[in-house]
Amino acid sequence: MVNEWLTRWREGRIGFHRDAPHPVLCHHWPLLGVSPGVKVLVPLCGKSHDMRWLGHRDYPVLGIELAPQAVEQFLAEGSEPVSRYHQAGFEISRQANVELWCGDFFHFHIEQAAEIGAFYDRAALIALPPATRQRYAFHLAQLIPPGASGLLIGLERAAGEEQAGPPFHVPEEEVRELFEPNFRITLLERGAPEPGSGFREHVWAMVRRGPVE
Repeated sequence: MVNEWLTRWREGRIGFHRDAPHPVLCHHWPLLGVSPGVKVLVPLCGKSHDMRWLGHRDYPVLGIELAPQAVEQFLAEGSEPVSRYHQAGFEISRQANVELWCGDFFHFHIEQAAEIGAFYDRAALIALPPATRQRYAFHLAQLIPPGASGLLIGLERAAGEEQAGPPFHVPEEEVRELFEPNFRITLLERGAPEPGSGFREHVWAMVRRGPVE
C-alpha cells in the first residue's frame, strides 16, 4: 500500500485531488462549533486545498502526508515563506497557518499531538485497504482528546459495484463499526452517486468520547 501510494504521486495519478476546497467542508465545518485557533489534524492530507481553507479561517493545520511530492506541490502552490525542520522522524514544513509532517501517519504519536483539538478526514479512511482501517480508526482515537470534534467524508458504492481502490468503498455500517467505540458519530449527509464513478459521499460529524462514556 505504501509503495502504491508513493508511485501514484510520482506518476501524477492523483485523480482524487480537488482543485478547490471541498463543498462539504465549507458547508459543514462551521456547524461543528470548533473555535478558531484550535489546531486541526488532517491525516493523509495530500496537497488538499481544504488545508488552506481552514488556515485562512484561523485554524492552525497539522497535515500528515507520506508522499514528499504532495508536500512540495502544496508548498509550491502557496506564496508565503516556508520554514523547515526535522522532528521524531518527520520532515516538517510550515507555510502560513499550515504545518505539514512528511512521514507515516502511524508513526505520529500522542507526544506530537498535544495541541490538536479537532480533525478533518476527507480522504484518509477511503485511501486505506480494509485490513488497515481498524488500525487507522484506533490510532486516530489515540491522538484526539475527549470532547474534540471532527468531520469525516466517506465513499460508498451500490451493492455489487464495489471495486478495488483507492479510493475504497467504505459503507455506513463499517464507519459505525470502526468509530462508534471511541466517538459519538452523526450522519450529516449522504450525496447522490457521482456520474462516471458510481461513488456517493457520506459525511459524518464526530466527537471523541470521554473515558466514562
